[in-house]
Amino acid sequence: MYKASDKICDLMSHEEDAIRIISRFGLTMGVGDQTIEQVCMAHDVHTPTFLAVVNYKVFKQKALPADIDLPTLQRYLQNAHAYFLDFRLPRLREALTQTILPAEPGTKIPMLIVRCYDEFVAEIRTHIEHENAGLYEEHEHDDQRITDKLTEIKNLIIKYYPASPASNETYTLIGVMSDLWHTEQDFADHCAIEDDILRPAMQQDKHHPRIAVSHQAENEELSEREKDVLVQVVRGLSNKEIADVLCISTHTVITHRKNITRKLNIHSTAGLTIYAIVNKLVDLSNLD
Repeated sequence: MYKASDKICDLMSHEEDAIRIISRFGLTMGVGDQTIEQVCMAHDVHTPTFLAVVNYKVFKQKALPADIDLPTLQRYLQNAHAYFLDFRLPRLREALTQTILPAEPGTKIPMLIVRCYDEFVAEIRTHIEHENAGLYEEHEHDDQRITDKLTEIKNLIIKYYPASPASNETYTLIGVMSDLWHTEQDFADHCAIEDDILRPAMQQDKHHPRIAVSHQAENEELSEREKDVLVQVVRGLSNKEIADVLCISTHTVITHRKNITRKLNIHSTAGLTIYAIVNKLVDLSNLD
């Protein structure tokens, strides 16, 4: 466990996330041999709150001090929001588009992967806007779904992106995949700090149950009827329109869609479109 009397340079040298943490507290490098407490005091940062975040990130320490300073913690979280929206996510999109969009002509898969990413960014933007407005309970169960979407984007690239021989493009894509992984971990940690430090500090309910995520086998086969429904989803039809086309009830369509999502572990229409293209369930020339 890190203590106020420890040198902050040791923290920064030994912990991978430390520089990101100190930047979100408004601290800088060039700290010499000062202690954590000395640097925090010089920048008007509440030392116990700083240590609570550091020890949570490094050691998953949930025994919080009684004197968490909410303004300090909220500034930390808001700085993290700015990092995601203004730097990390735009930079990642730029790298993603520059790497995969020049792929071989005739495939829409790269474009659909980017569309999945844009859907993810739109959702995370709404999530963050609610947080900045103090509406933490508006999205109490959104965190897992958002991180799942990043996992989905990684899986779409791994499974369906057109293969190419070793090249600079391949090496760049490896870097993009690494960035996706680190972004997923960083956002998951950010949400955990809200759940395990911010909410208890605000004297809300101590227990914030998370939605259980099903991890059933991804290789479970779709039934023929589920494939029929999937094709209509990819065509852009509503549940009612699909029901009319297939002569089934809307309730049955909804059930099939839930089963499709569960079996494939793909939640976005763009991701389902990629699956349908790769598995030759739709004719590429008929898609917009």
